[in-house]
Amino acid sequence: MPVMEPDLDAKTLRTWAEVVDDGPFSALCWGERVAFDNPDSLTLLGALAAWTDRVRLVTTVIVPQLHNPVALAKALATGDLISGGRLTVGLGVGGRHEDYHAAGADPATQTIRAMSERVAVMQRVWAREKVTDSVLPVGPPPVQAGGPELLVGTIGPKTVRSAAGWAAGLAGTTLDLDLDKQNELFDVARTAWADAGKPKPHLATSFWFAIGEPQAARAQVHRHLLRYMNWIPAEFVDAIAPTTGWSGSPDELLETLRRFAEIGTDEVHLIPTSDDIEQVHRVAEVVAAL
Repeated sequence: MPVMEPDLDAKTLRTWAEVVDDGPFSALCWGERVAFDNPDSLTLLGALAAWTDRVRLVTTVIVPQLHNPVALAKALATGDLISGGRLTVGLGVGGRHEDYHAAGADPATQTIRAMSERVAVMQRVWAREKVTDSVLPVGPPPVQAGGPELLVGTIGPKTVRSAAGWAAGLAGTTLDLDLDKQNELFDVARTAWADAGKPKPHLATSFWFAIGEPQAARAQVHRHLLRYMNWIPAEFVDAIAPTTGWSGSPDELLETLRRFAEIGTDEVHLIPTSDDIEQVHRVAEVVAAL
């Protein structure tokens, strides 16, 4: 979803959701910020659950430290209910203190340990355990037994290893599309999941994209990065923009996706750098050719 683009309205959001749901895609994803103009992630979850019928809905990512874990568990269980059990929850610690401050959260909790503690509370809620002395457990129960599938959003090996006990896989990201580096992180996950006696992890990664004429597509990525990375001095963003994310032709995107498949990537989450729905239609043609 183009949630980090400016001047969004309900029609744009719904059109994107319906086109993705009708296309050859496996999932519809969106990220969370607080001190930004993006839609609230949990409110949007309800709308996306109602606007779609087929694709999985994947939060990439929600930061549990920005929420009360019981209230977050209730909201996510509601999203799972409305979507008919199509929710996957990507969780991460977040990268910006301003979001913690805006939400009234303690930046000292921006750790994998604090995230894991909140995951444990949410899983207790989804298991229908009483987390207070209330008459009934906190509901509704999620459609998926035990709660939605959980993915850890990270690029750090330590975080991957720490999450092996509760996550079903990764919802990572790559800035420069370095396949060797990505495969190294996948290997860390494969080993950690095996050591934990768990099935093979779901291996997903993401990157910013713009499809089209090379110069215009790269400029589109650059504009998006300058707006989204507003906490970084513009000259630093200018320096990384030529090699951050992906831009190019449909044939080049097809080859890029095939290379990620070759290293065992189960899913690629493409992050929009425009709210132009034509970008989705052009990617759909590429995905259909895989």
